[in-house]
Amino acid sequence: MKRKNKYLLVIAGPTAIGKTAFSIAIAKHFGTEIISADSRQFYREMRIGTAYPEPEELAVIKHHFVGNLSIEDHYNVSRYESDVLGLLEELYQSHDIVVITGGSGLYLDAVCRGIDELPDPDPVLRQSLKDDLSEMGIGVLQHRLQELDPEYYEIVDLNNPNRLLRALEVCIQTGQTYSSLRMNTAKTRPFNIIKIGLNIDRDLLFKRIGERVDKMMEKGLLDEVKSLLPLRGYNALNTVGYKELFACLDGDVSLEQAIENIKTNTRRYAKRQLTWFSRDEEMAWFEPDALEEVLVFVEGRIRESETK
Repeated sequence: MKRKNKYLLVIAGPTAIGKTAFSIAIAKHFGTEIISADSRQFYREMRIGTAYPEPEELAVIKHHFVGNLSIEDHYNVSRYESDVLGLLEELYQSHDIVVITGGSGLYLDAVCRGIDELPDPDPVLRQSLKDDLSEMGIGVLQHRLQELDPEYYEIVDLNNPNRLLRALEVCIQTGQTYSSLRMNTAKTRPFNIIKIGLNIDRDLLFKRIGERVDKMMEKGLLDEVKSLLPLRGYNALNTVGYKELFACLDGDVSLEQAIENIKTNTRRYAKRQLTWFSRDEEMAWFEPDALEEVLVFVEGRIRESETK
């Protein structure tokens, strides 16, 4: 049925919950395409450690923003917002519904609401900046802020590390200055947004995470990390699954301990993802095996919208 409105169907949830398979099933049902909002899967060199969709999965449904960049490319959430909105204009010429899926809450928010609301802190980036503060002192943060946002540099308390950390986070995450974003409001979109969150019992999720890490190692994650050693300075590689194995290759920890660290840090990351998504009152929650229930819910939401 040709619908009068256009819809963006968001499939969100923590890592290892099964978003890829679920989204493919949804996209097949609606005869549409998938946009990835997993910021780590943008990079073609990071296939194993980011649970990159399998070739057969990519062959079933066309995916966008998967393996479209190199680690060496400069990219940020601001460019992603612009790129996705441009793509949606094209896709809506032939599709009434498009699926977007991923665990990167900041990137999903950029598409749904715009990035002119200040993003929540990225825990990985925050820790990296704190490490710089601890190792090199507050001066390094001051100098970096002066480069990224000279306007805010002129008014901020330069001796307040928390103010500096927050401003730098926003600048780095969004690609825009903190001073330009502080007073902006959320944007409206010319399409309807339906948000589906996937979740399961916490113990089962953690079990899945452990199993997936083991599978990644069997598929050759260590060799993938070794091949990326010359690029380890790039921010894309400062992420779970890679930094732990870099530490192993440096001789700081054993391989066994590195694998356990990946599992621990992935569990922590999953909890942070759930915290982010649980604050979104528009999110409707389902278990990942509730495909038929989700389809009924989505069709119901579409019918409501079409009758308005």
